[in-house]
Amino acid sequence: MAMRQIQVADDTLVIHELEDVCDSATGRALTGSWIWASALVLSHWMTNQSRTNFSFLGKTVLELGAGAGLPGLTAARLGASQVVLTDIKPLLPGLLKNVEANGLGELVKVRELVWGSDESLSEVGEFDLVLMSDVFYNAEEMVGLAKTLRCVCDRKTTVLAATEVRPPTAECLSELVKEGFVLVELPCEFASSEGMNMESLDSFAIFQVIPPHEESQMDSPCNRDHRT
Repeated sequence: MAMRQIQVADDTLVIHELEDVCDSATGRALTGSWIWASALVLSHWMTNQSRTNFSFLGKTVLELGAGAGLPGLTAARLGASQVVLTDIKPLLPGLLKNVEANGLGELVKVRELVWGSDESLSEVGEFDLVLMSDVFYNAEEMVGLAKTLRCVCDRKTTVLAATEVRPPTAECLSELVKEGFVLVELPCEFASSEGMNMESLDSFAIFQVIPPHEESQMDSPCNRDHRT
């Protein structure tokens, strides 16, 4: 197990990366228990935005595919009133460990959420801000992700997604567009940090993901009755 310290504004987050979390079916390591570069990019971008353009104070925040939880924990450090970190069940102990390591147990909750699962979605609710990092890697997962986003967003929700631009990225984004989402790439001024040089940062992007808000959503079983 590795431990990393990440600077967030004038504070520091402690993030434990677990190396022994495996898929029970395949035996392969679940790489979501590590900090990926997109999470670092989003965390630093959020910190910079909090100084000038966006206030996290009092916001309710959901992180999808949280992994080690860095962006969601960053939101907590920046003043969010409530944060929910979600991922598949094997990654939840690592998320809980990182919440506890930073003394954020009163503010940050951890829940299992499988994208597209009605059972998972019925207990989540809606949020002011949804965060995602490095989730655009498998186009087949996008239908489930789209369903989840529709359920956790209302008309005032902001959805931010950081990604490393790889061959599968365009296909994933295309699938979200087919589902009715609008994608806006946000201007980014990255500073080199955490061992990432400026050249490598050129391969990252941050998108605002704007969900469709059709009238039919009002009748969705995951809508309106399950606010957190």
